[in-house]
Amino acid sequence: QVQLVESGGGLVQAGGSLRLSCAASGRTFSMYAMGWFRQAPGKEREFVTTISWNGGSTYYADSVKGRFTISRDNAKNTVYLQMSSLKPEDTAVYYCALSRYSSPRYYSSQYDYWGQGTQVTVSS
Repeated sequence: QVQLVESGGGLVQAGGSLRLSCAASGRTFSMYAMGWFRQAPGKEREFVTTISWNGGSTYYADSVKGRFTISRDNAKNTVYLQMSSLKPEDTAVYYCALSRYSSPRYYSSQYDYWGQGTQVTVSS
């Protein structure tokens, strides 16, 4: 079993930055792709970014490209999401997830383990 716990969310003004962390326990996640998704009130869960098993490949949703950076430290069983130039429309609950695949994945159905989420609120 794998357990994922997100942290680092909070309230920030537009234009500010936050770094989210996702710590894995139970089993190593080093062999598989990871992703970040988000869900705002009244909206469907949305893909944000994904990273391959060794960190060699990353992909981003157009809405966050150039502002967000995903990274991972397999020795620490941790994945990060660095967010900068935050906008009010970034307000959402952010979830990290572990995929059964090693290459980057873009759909929630391709992920097997999910964290509980962390709230990010960007004020205007």
